[in-house]
Amino acid sequence: MWLYLVKRIALAIAIIAIAVTLLFLMIRAVPGDPAAVLLGPRATPEMKAQLHEQMGLDKPLLVQIASFFGGLLHGNLGYDVFSQRPVADIVFEQLPYTIELIFVSILWAVVIAVPLGCYSAMRRNSVIDQIVGVMAVATIAIPSFVMAVFALLIFAVTLRWLPAIGVGNGFWDGLAYLILPAFAIGVGWVGYISRLVRASMLEILGENHIRMARSFGISEWRIVARYALPLAILPTVTIIGVGIAWLLSSAVFIEVVFARPGIGALIVNAVNTRNYPIVMGVVLVSTFLIVTATTLSDLVNAFLDPRTREKL
Repeated sequence: MWLYLVKRIALAIAIIAIAVTLLFLMIRAVPGDPAAVLLGPRATPEMKAQLHEQMGLDKPLLVQIASFFGGLLHGNLGYDVFSQRPVADIVFEQLPYTIELIFVSILWAVVIAVPLGCYSAMRRNSVIDQIVGVMAVATIAIPSFVMAVFALLIFAVTLRWLPAIGVGNGFWDGLAYLILPAFAIGVGWVGYISRLVRASMLEILGENHIRMARSFGISEWRIVARYALPLAILPTVTIIGVGIAWLLSSAVFIEVVFARPGIGALIVNAVNTRNYPIVMGVVLVSTFLIVTATTLSDLVNAFLDPRTREKL
């Protein structure tokens, strides 16, 4: 177990290093002078040279990469070229809003999708199963940003049931502002997770230990909850861990549509203004979140299924 953890940590560090290096190179390959974008058309060559020196753009590319990783080892992600504030402070101010949005989105999706998947497996080919299947495919096919626009137009503009933009003040007010963004992200996951749980449940319900439980007269719902669901949920846990990257990418569009703070809106603004330190900081934190979520999903799988512990 400990050897497995050490290997995963080493792999995580390698993935983060490779991702940051590739992004570093891609950003530098983008056409246009960031100093000209930041300073405007009236900037003098002296002002551009000074900003190049401040951002470290006057140094060779390998030196820039080495300097960034050297600062990273000391907990320094650089400084914002506009406010001169530490990048870490800016990113971690916005990060809780994105984590909150992702957590609520996947939470309500799992709470609804898992019972739907179990019921569809228990009532295979029934009318409810067919309706759930059609709705699942429909919601999966609709991109989250399209769902966000329609949800905004229907529930905020036309019906005026929910607020449109912002995050609100206080817990209950903030919860009201969170409903539409979380719905736009999570609705596709309801269909995806319900289909995944259904497929896994059908396979598990046909195994020998389930037949044995039925022979003892145990109720079907208890068999599903006690013996089948812990095994059928394993693919879902894995998909959620891997799907953090998809959730983060969805959050970028949702935060822009609903004018919410978060690292998604932060990186969009940073890319538009060529604010390299902010872009690097956001990507570094996002990569860390993805790698951490993937590792945690593997550990949860090992906890739920004793058979996988022998492979660790």
